Amino acid sequence: MAPNEDKFKSWWKRTKQNLQHTYRFIIMNNETFEEVGSYRLTLLNVYVAASTILVLVAILVVTAIAFTPLRQYVPGYGEGDKARRQVETLYDEVKGLEKQLAAQRAYSENIQKVLVGDVETAEEAEKKSGNEIQMDSLQEVKRSAAEEQLREELELQKVGNTARLGRPVNFPPGDVPLEQLFFSPPVTGEISAAFMPDKKHYGVDVLAPKNTAIKAAMDGFIFFSDWTLETGNTIGIQHSNNTITFYKHNSVLLKETGSFVKAGEAVAIIGNTGTLSDGPHLHFELWHKGKPVDPVEYIKF
Repeated sequence: MAPNEDKFKSWWKRTKQNLQHTYRFIIMNNETFEEVGSYRLTLLNVYVAASTILVLVAILVVTAIAFTPLRQYVPGYGEGDKARRQVETLYDEVKGLEKQLAAQRAYSENIQKVLVGDVETAEEAEKKSGNEIQMDSLQEVKRSAAEEQLREELELQKVGNTARLGRPVNFPPGDVPLEQLFFSPPVTGEISAAFMPDKKHYGVDVLAPKNTAIKAAMDGFIFFSDWTLETGNTIGIQHSNNTITFYKHNSVLLKETGSFVKAGEAVAIIGNTGTLSDGPHLHFELWHKGKPVDPVEYIKF
């Protein structure tokens, strides 16, 4: 038998004997030396008791962490990472809402300027800058990722609103020239004032009998139906192909904001409202890609 093996057996025998050796644990009063308690122990019993206590403490700690709010104070465990991810998600949503709100505010401001005629013509813009705008020299500006995301969200919102209305929308696909679109005349009558953008008259004034119904020029959504000081009762319709029409100075509005109308459907009654009106007539405007165009070139009144 090897010497190392003999040493190990000798050590294990001594250890086993020590563990089984009996000891007496006595508790005495320090002043009177009176024996309060006496306990018979072995080292093996002490080791078993200590191990049992350690296991119980470990179980209590694990249970407290797993089933009580204490787990949120443990780094990398429980709800800590989940809460951080929720905060990051909420932060991204708030940023997206801020961008969408800014875009809608800018859109509303532009619409208000269009309603009151407070827009710049191309000639005025050239005079203000002092230089003619060379379209060939303009460089294309790449859209940022945030702008692309905002455009996608607005498009999805538009599709969702259309779906909730539950009405069929037959908008022509793509960018179609105005010459290829069919416009229904909003009213038939004599034109009393022509299209004069240099005088900030961005539409035509059409005379018609009292109580004549004003009709939508194309299918679209009513995005403005309200009263303004200068134009009175006004209707604004968003059509396909980046086209907008305005119907101003009406006596009565027949449609509300958000309504979908078909071409030829009555939206208002001709009138004489607003400070810019001096008699019953319809002021009709046609806008394409953010610029006013002469309605007479596309519509026979």
